[in-house]
Amino acid sequence: MATSMTGMSISAMGRDVGGAEFRAHRRRQISQPAGRALEILGHAIEYLADEYVHEGGSISARDPRVEAVQLLMARNREVYFACPEVPTVAERVLGWAQRHSRFLFHRTPRQLEQ
Repeated sequence: MATSMTGMSISAMGRDVGGAEFRAHRRRQISQPAGRALEILGHAIEYLADEYVHEGGSISARDPRVEAVQLLMARNREVYFACPEVPTVAERVLGWAQRHSRFLFHRTPRQLEQ
């Protein structure tokens, strides 16, 4: 089983992880505060990763710098997956059809004549 740098299995994507149901490959409606948090976390992750790479040496999962990057990445996911999913076009059409099904499919012959 493949795992990411944070240890979260890729197969866990789309399951209940950390008490919140999420699907990994869905667009999200990101609020301005959440967007700013994601931006700050992204810059911090990039800075720490670049600093670590430029210093060289071997990568160890127990290195405090690697743990810091993993912690920031986990917080980044929490912020992102807390944002509501944007419904797909198919979901919007299905929702519209369900809301209007009484009008579309349950009309009497007399109503159709009008």
